[in-house]
Amino acid sequence: MKIVSTNVFVGPNIWSGFPVIRHVIDLGILESWPSAKIGSEFVEGLIFALPGLASHGCSYGEAGGFLRRLREDDGTWMGHILEHCAIEVQNVAGTDVSFGRTRGTGELGKYNMVYAYRQREVGLAAGELALRLLMHLLPQSLQDQVEHAFDPAFDWQTELRDFVLDAQSKELGPSTGSLVKAAQERDIPWIRLNEGSLVQFGYGKNQRRIQATITSETRHIAVEISCDKEDTHNLLNDLGLPVPQQRIVYSANEAIEAARMMGFPVVVKPLDANHGRGVSINLNKDEEVEAGFAEAKEHSKSSAILVESFVTGFDHRMLVVNNKLIAVAKRVPGHVVGDGKHTITELVDFVNQDPRRGIGHQKVLTNLEIDNQAKRLIADAGHTTDTVLPIGVTFYLRTTANLSTGGTAIDLTDVAHPDNREMAERAIIAVGLDVGGVDFLIDDITKSYKDIGGAIVEVNAAPGFRMHVAPSEGLPRDVAGKVIDMLFPLGRQSRIPIATITGTNGKTTTSRMLGHIMKTSGKIVGMTSTDGVYVDGKLSVKGDMTGPKSALMVLRDPAVDFAVMEAARGGLARSGLGYRHSDVAACLNVTADHLGMSGIETVEQLAVVKRVVIESATNTAVLNADDIECLKMADYADVESIFYVTIDPGHTLVKEHIKAGGKAIVLEQGMSGDMLTIYDKGLHLPVLWSHLIPATLEGKAVHNVQNAMFAAAMAYSFGVDLDNIRNGLRTFDTSYFQAPGRMNVFDEHPFKVILDYGHNPAALAAMAGLADRLDVQGRRIVVVSMPGDRRDLDVADAAHILAGHFDHYICKADDDRRSRGYDEIPQLLKSQFLKNGVPDNQIFIIPNEEDAVAAGLKMAELGDLVMIFGDNSQRCWKQITSFNMQDQNTHVAPTLIGVEAPVPFEEMIDSDLSMVRDARGVRLARGHFEEAD
Repeated sequence: MKIVSTNVFVGPNIWSGFPVIRHVIDLGILESWPSAKIGSEFVEGLIFALPGLASHGCSYGEAGGFLRRLREDDGTWMGHILEHCAIEVQNVAGTDVSFGRTRGTGELGKYNMVYAYRQREVGLAAGELALRLLMHLLPQSLQDQVEHAFDPAFDWQTELRDFVLDAQSKELGPSTGSLVKAAQERDIPWIRLNEGSLVQFGYGKNQRRIQATITSETRHIAVEISCDKEDTHNLLNDLGLPVPQQRIVYSANEAIEAARMMGFPVVVKPLDANHGRGVSINLNKDEEVEAGFAEAKEHSKSSAILVESFVTGFDHRMLVVNNKLIAVAKRVPGHVVGDGKHTITELVDFVNQDPRRGIGHQKVLTNLEIDNQAKRLIADAGHTTDTVLPIGVTFYLRTTANLSTGGTAIDLTDVAHPDNREMAERAIIAVGLDVGGVDFLIDDITKSYKDIGGAIVEVNAAPGFRMHVAPSEGLPRDVAGKVIDMLFPLGRQSRIPIATITGTNGKTTTSRMLGHIMKTSGKIVGMTSTDGVYVDGKLSVKGDMTGPKSALMVLRDPAVDFAVMEAARGGLARSGLGYRHSDVAACLNVTADHLGMSGIETVEQLAVVKRVVIESATNTAVLNADDIECLKMADYADVESIFYVTIDPGHTLVKEHIKAGGKAIVLEQGMSGDMLTIYDKGLHLPVLWSHLIPATLEGKAVHNVQNAMFAAAMAYSFGVDLDNIRNGLRTFDTSYFQAPGRMNVFDEHPFKVILDYGHNPAALAAMAGLADRLDVQGRRIVVVSMPGDRRDLDVADAAHILAGHFDHYICKADDDRRSRGYDEIPQLLKSQFLKNGVPDNQIFIIPNEEDAVAAGLKMAELGDLVMIFGDNSQRCWKQITSFNMQDQNTHVAPTLIGVEAPVPFEEMIDSDLSMVRDARGVRLARGHFEEAD
């Protein structure tokens, strides 16, 4: 058994609406060996290695279901077992995931094995470790037959422990994790910005950020003050708040002198450290002060060390958020309690077996360590690490009570005295922190410091939340929720509107149209497209930017307040969407393109991939009612409104949909032309005559009429008023500068030139239809190619579609041959043109695109039409605009001949498809729905 290929989906995908990993696995000979056939030793060994598998319900939907699958009848197959093991390995590391699915690819022994993950590296490593476990559990007879690199030194417990430690190091820390959880509970999206604790909440201009518990609203000067213990001390002292005496020293001798002047006992600590690092308390002798100075120097970034008077009392952390005290925790230093039997070292090991304890900040409590400070305390008490403490004797391994050094916490929020609460709030307000922690020593937090004394020993920026969200005793406090509510108070948006557009053809033009409408309506639009990422109309990153990474570029940009996302097949099939939800999603069409790639063999399978976009929508799904694959998507859309687009005013389903109060935009024929008309809850809303939209070439470019209808429908769904929609459509054209490579027309030669990026049969058909509708007084010349990664069948379809529509055919190749020969594509096109009746003398093979474009332009004469399907649009446009002809004859404007009718609805649907009616209107009912394993 081996992993053949892997996809890491970062968002909604064809398998689920959340991140999953998909491995294509080849079982090899194990296809003939389900679990029960392998033997009970294998099954029981697996359960012993991963006892948590007993809780997996699998298809039975109850605990123990997966174990039944392992044992009953012949058992279950190894791909399915690997799925559950990959999930459980993550669970052992503290990653709570449960979704999985394993399905055959259609090829014997090969399966799509899918499982959820939270951190990419952790999820991948879990799959690899699960595979190694299963291989090592096989009986020797099968191990000898399978293809696998066995490791003789493989030790499961060691491997699992190393995996867990590595997984925990990649997870968000407890404080950051609690903030993310609070955001998720409030439906606020989040993006992890680095491998640490830098996180963005919200999108675009509405975003806020955190670094651990420092927020984007935290003032830098406040952090600087809190990090300088002298400045903090002086500031609080000047306000009359309780603080100990304090002096800055630079040498051990100065520290001893300061301690003598203040009077023992004293505290020695770094000026700029945190989390209790380098702090020594209750020092009563010169030698102890000297040792404390050395300890502080190890953890200090500066040469300055603080000596302050030692204040007795219990250590309390008082957390203030948005100027209000929200939590108080009494902190107890890390300690062990004697039992009269075990040594201090053994007691520490027992304490660290608590499942709440882990390394560093990875769990709610931190492991105890016998480090230098612990050894000093043990020695000072006259003990060694092998000392057996009497029963009930508590021994502290720390002088400070920080959780990060193994301490525990008791929640006392509800009993803190009002004076103490006010004191903590005043301290944080004085420093200027939005989120701050006050370390306060007092014997009894329920009594006022004014009566029994007490002192603020530190003010912390980025205070840890562990002691509050998971105290050892007392009530957990939703401190993270208070921070999120401060960042996003009631009424403040965290998201920006997102429009997502998919389809085979027209995505980029429709995206640009919608972006233009929104820009003219006053929005700062971030847009992804096959041309690049644009922000406010300016190109930010050039290239095909239709995948998840480019989407995140837009969502992370703090200037953007409206997002238009083009979602292409490649990114969806490879990585899924880059975000969980869009407000309005559209599918323009689904036709044959890229078939035979990424496991997509049919148009129906391609539709399933593109349907991911529609399933992500929350408000409106805009669908092409003239495309049966788009119509089928309606029943999968969990949205408030279904908005149909049709150029057929007699469309049966759309008419019923409109009667039911549903939304639609229809191209209606009138005396003055064709009118884009919106229907909404019985309202009839004329938008604009199609011939008044420049991008449609006076209504002749029907595909751009459809694109304009989609853009209008989506803008309307976002609440844009009709006047702004009309203005946007009337001021958008297909000039190279507004829509490069998308039906760019150049009229300044004696002949007309149209440049388009059409690269699949459907796109070529639309442009060929346009060429027919234009009244060309001369010849029609086409410069054409097909991408090298398309099937020969697709190239043949392209030639069949173009044949008969042009007078001359110049066959070229794209710059990137994509594994094809130098002139393989043009030769293939020629052979297919000949088969479709094009005379040999009308076909020219010029493999180089630049030479082919030049030849087409030189061939053209007065009144001709040159249609160029360009790969390098920028270079082609430069050739077109700089082309020189000595004879500049009068320009002849073509006119419209006619428009073909769309396929009637009744001819599109199968007899077994039924219609569903509800408050959203009318749609086709879906077929089979599949649950997870």
